[in-house]
Amino acid sequence: MDVLTTISPINSKVLVATQATTLDQLDSKILPEVCAAQRKWHRSTSLAQRKELVLRAMEILTDEKTIQTLAIDITRQMGRPIKYTPGELKTAALRARYLIDVSDQVLAPINANNPKSASIEFENGFKKYITHEPLGVVLLIFPWNYPYLCLINALVPALLAGNAALIKPSPQTPLVAENIKSVFEKAGLPKGILQVVHSGDPLLIETLIQRPSIAAVSFTGSVAGGLAIQRAASSRTIPVALELGGNDPAYVRTDVADLRATAEDIVDGCIFNSGQSCCAIERVYVAAEIYDEFLSHVVDIVKAYKVGDPLEPSTQIGPLVSKQAADKVRAQVADAIKHGGRQLIPIGHFSKAESLNPTFVGPQVLVDMDDQALVLTEETFGPLIPIVKVHSDDEAVAKMNNSDLGLTASIWTKDTAWGEALGDLVEAGTVFVNRADYPDPALAWTGWKSSGRGVTLSQFGFDFFRRLKSHHIKQSKL
Repeated sequence: MDVLTTISPINSKVLVATQATTLDQLDSKILPEVCAAQRKWHRSTSLAQRKELVLRAMEILTDEKTIQTLAIDITRQMGRPIKYTPGELKTAALRARYLIDVSDQVLAPINANNPKSASIEFENGFKKYITHEPLGVVLLIFPWNYPYLCLINALVPALLAGNAALIKPSPQTPLVAENIKSVFEKAGLPKGILQVVHSGDPLLIETLIQRPSIAAVSFTGSVAGGLAIQRAASSRTIPVALELGGNDPAYVRTDVADLRATAEDIVDGCIFNSGQSCCAIERVYVAAEIYDEFLSHVVDIVKAYKVGDPLEPSTQIGPLVSKQAADKVRAQVADAIKHGGRQLIPIGHFSKAESLNPTFVGPQVLVDMDDQALVLTEETFGPLIPIVKVHSDDEAVAKMNNSDLGLTASIWTKDTAWGEALGDLVEAGTVFVNRADYPDPALAWTGWKSSGRGVTLSQFGFDFFRRLKSHHIKQSKL
């Protein structure tokens, strides 16, 4: 049996060795078990019981001892500083609780005779109503950068709607899947409903997707990975949800209320989690009138960041997830320079941290590169802040929309009404005004263009995990 090796980005040493799931295990044990468990789960539990179970799971997940243990696991597996990893677990629970709160409304049967009525009765000899039925067994493939958040986005609505789930983690964060399975089973989830698939083999995942027992696939990851999932499912009619990459722009207008505070927020939006966020700010467009002052603030803020060992409580920026990821960031800096760019953070400013391991890359501010520079045209997924001067709202919006990705965008202005109006012109699934990088659980999380399709979070986050069934009943004559 193959072994998946997780290399810690902190020191490039082996952290975890995980037995890969085999196709034989899937066909002979896992798939039959999860299918049988799902049928029983759907028939024998009410929505109220499922809600209670998920809520118990979130209470276990956010128990102080559990948070301490799991937070260290996240840091060691993917490198985010321990200062921040507890926040992911707490935020995951907040999202789950929101989804629990709206599930009654979203999953309630609909009276087709009178949609405003909560009761379903015969009217004029007919009873007509619509129910929300589970799909069956869903495959949830989630990434390493925010593993608990991305998994909870899909897992909670899937379970509440009556589905069972196969969860497939990144080989970089295998412990997350096992931890979540343990948490839900401690909360009372019946055995078999939640199963883990460990694999780094695209062929096995492709074969799994083609199995008739897989009713849907939800994937969060790269554009290339999402397209591979889409191709694997192309011979079937199952739904596929894709939450893919971003190249998210920010526009700073001349009238921001506090330029220093705006600079702080934008720097955080660019380089939090070492820039390894799907919705990180990746391009910053700044009005010419305030451009120089804004640059001065950004440079001062970035220079003060603490980069280093992510297990140290004061560290703000840790390593990239791998040497390959770090090399890509360094290559984008070199490419920006070839395209006329300049680095505003002196070379060597973060040399102490960068000497810890080849995975460490200090944050950098880039200016003066032309529009063809890779740092402006491709997703970076690293701690780079490319800043471009613009001379009008129209130019800013045109540059913001000049991308085949469209996950989020942000506009920073004192005139919030005008910010909203500009947001209507921006091609992105989420538009922020005076904030960034925050998927609110009450809002639909969805990508435009090549950033994906489908929705997580909000009342619409349940749509992917249910199918409608119409009931048309004629009253019998006595």
